[in-house]
Amino acid sequence: MEILDDKCQTKPEISYPCRWGYKIIGRDKAALKACIAEVMGDKEHLFAPGNASKTGKFHTCNASCTVGSQEERDTLFKAFADHEAVKMVM
Repeated sequence: MEILDDKCQTKPEISYPCRWGYKIIGRDKAALKACIAEVMGDKEHLFAPGNASKTGKFHTCNASCTVGSQEERDTLFKAFADHEAVKMVM
């Protein structure tokens, strides 16, 4: 099995359509949940609350959906990253 790291120049091959998940981090759980609903719109998706930081300052939420292309995957990522409630997307 090959392990990818910063020295590996090969991108993984992804076959579309596929299920893709996003871990969204922010300060307000309710705002993150609303963000996911807003970004996903009518698109069928799954939502699961994640963990909170030790101090309770940050929260995570997980969202996943079926994406038909890398362009769609990247568009959703950017919409999450640009949302005011989101501090980071993984």
